[in-house]
Amino acid sequence: MHATLPLLISTDFPSLRRGLLDTVQVNLGYRCNQSCVHCHVNAGPNRTEEMSLGTVNDLLRFLDRSDSVRTLDLTGGAPELNPHFRHLVVEARARGLRVIDRCNLTILEQPGQEDLAQFLAQQRVDVAASLPCYLEENVDQQRGQGVFEASLRGLRELNALGYGMAGSGLVINLVYNPQGPSLPPAQDELEASYKRHLQTYFGVVFNQLFTVANMPIQRFGSMLVSKGEFPAYLRLLRSAHRPENLAQVMCRSLLSVDWQGHVFDCDFNQQLGLTLALAGRSRTHISEFHPDALSGNAIRVAQHCFACTAGQGSSCGGALE
Repeated sequence: MHATLPLLISTDFPSLRRGLLDTVQVNLGYRCNQSCVHCHVNAGPNRTEEMSLGTVNDLLRFLDRSDSVRTLDLTGGAPELNPHFRHLVVEARARGLRVIDRCNLTILEQPGQEDLAQFLAQQRVDVAASLPCYLEENVDQQRGQGVFEASLRGLRELNALGYGMAGSGLVINLVYNPQGPSLPPAQDELEASYKRHLQTYFGVVFNQLFTVANMPIQRFGSMLVSKGEFPAYLRLLRSAHRPENLAQVMCRSLLSVDWQGHVFDCDFNQQLGLTLALAGRSRTHISEFHPDALSGNAIRVAQHCFACTAGQGSSCGGALE
């Protein structure tokens, strides 16, 4: 259990209930070729957890039971390192689902992934690529030496296949995280700066920029604790809470599935072990219920939820406003 969990559980965050399920976000495992400072799942090269083929097939059957799910959002770790990633993508696309790959860009250069970009383009997968700054020094500080240059090479490869190009239908969105315990700047203004800088100096393009607040959990939360900044960051999030963002928080329409197939209200609750409350069960597996059973269900909330409602709001799709 996360060391800061007791500080997060006691909360006066407003109660929330689920609406219609639209998106299933799946964590395919914690193995990653990077170890980023802001990572809220403690992913890295030495992690071994990964979703099995049996659980992948349980997931597909779960999707088949739903009339409302339109999007499958694949994350990790580096989701592409799961040996069943491509099978899942092909099956989901065959079902007419929009598929999002949360790609760190440098994975495109890993051994065995040389044809990954072509596969994503062929399957018309949306790419959400983390690039926490358009400046090399800041990216390498947050994600590791050489990551910025490798990310640019990945962007150029995807651009060459049509990603980010007008009329191609191939979507690549970039994801920004602040360097430390602060709120993201205005998304529209930062997107304009990203586009101007990346195209002018590096010749790369993308569709949208998503700004995402850092969650005070796992690796980032531990860093805050070690620096004595954890309470101050929680106060910042609470002070910036905007009630109007509650209507659009992602947990109202998204379900999070961990690598073992257990379900949660969001990926952040998953990392804190805050299981989805359904019919009094302590833990629920995707093989055990119908997606429609979620409608109107109470959402588990805690202190970290203020990160989603602070300022312009934050979700896996960027700012809420």
